[in-house]
Amino acid sequence: MQFELTQDQRMVQKMIREFAEEEVAPGAEQRDKTKTFPREIFRKLGDLGLLGLPFPEEYGGGGADTISFSIVVEELSRACGSTGITYSAHVSLGGAPLHLFGTENQKQQYLTPLCTGEYLGAFGLTEPNAGSDAGGTRTYAKKEGSEWVINGSKCYITNASYANNLALTAISGESNGQKEISAFIAPTDAPGFKVLDQYEKMGLHASNTTELVLEDVRVPEENMLGKQGEGFKQFLITLDGGRIGIGAMAVGIAQAAYEAALQYAQERQQFGRSISKFQAIQHKLADMAMNIELARMMVYKAAWLKDQNKRFTKEASMAKLFASEICMRACDQAVQIHGGYGYMRDYHVERYFRDAKLLEIGEGTSEIQRNVIAREIGC
Repeated sequence: MQFELTQDQRMVQKMIREFAEEEVAPGAEQRDKTKTFPREIFRKLGDLGLLGLPFPEEYGGGGADTISFSIVVEELSRACGSTGITYSAHVSLGGAPLHLFGTENQKQQYLTPLCTGEYLGAFGLTEPNAGSDAGGTRTYAKKEGSEWVINGSKCYITNASYANNLALTAISGESNGQKEISAFIAPTDAPGFKVLDQYEKMGLHASNTTELVLEDVRVPEENMLGKQGEGFKQFLITLDGGRIGIGAMAVGIAQAAYEAALQYAQERQQFGRSISKFQAIQHKLADMAMNIELARMMVYKAAWLKDQNKRFTKEASMAKLFASEICMRACDQAVQIHGGYGYMRDYHVERYFRDAKLLEIGEGTSEIQRNVIAREIGC
């Protein structure tokens, strides 16, 4: 077993850490307060060739592995959770379905501009009545001649305001009394397609979270992604990879919370000495350091399995579940260590706490992850 990063992975880590510290972290608090999307940061990430990092070079990608992708998500999230989730969704939800299931023409037309940074990737699965029960999709696609006419709505969709096209699921018919769900690539500027950016969120304020409304949106039949009736299966496969991204994001935010808490504990004086000398504080920090390292290793293992073309559904769910829950605990304890200061917006830990909560919900709640793990171990 090899626990060292490769030379290429270390190069990626060094580059993105410097970029995150110099370009992303300085404005993170202000962007959160003003709910300003980090458009310029993503222009620079595109210039660095990172927006297509794990995709083949023939489509403008970087040809890197999933561990490198995880490193980038972690470092961006350590600086700014909103930037981390935007990047993770762009790659693992926006680009991945096109790469995994697209035809050659679809990859050239839709994946290449995502890799080169012309626009961001997005993914339309969740609906008002189809969250954890993604099979409860109600968006409907009806075939009319050489086109599909799509009607319905999607909610909580990341990046759609900055996406020219996105993959989404819709019922395309019935087979043996069961819904037949297919995936389609839909242009966001098509007549009848509305992207609504009006959510008021707890955290991740600088990320773009939207509602999609489709009223008689017409897409050509060649815009079906993958085979008819296999959309639901395809998107479950996509979510397996996306959970690695959420796990990496959780590690990054937890790392930031831990570092802030450690520095504060070393500087804060109470009863004549720094609070880092009190065993109660030391135990909190020790637990944070231990759990973050364990979570990082779980994320890397799931990423490695994916890169080796081995089954990784269980490991991705474990990584996402464990990392998101220890992230929430780490942020909670970071606020506690800061005391009253931790409750104030001038200190970053309250932002980490708010941003962390989504990670226990998005891309499959903690409860769903436990269902997936139970199924994978034969329960």
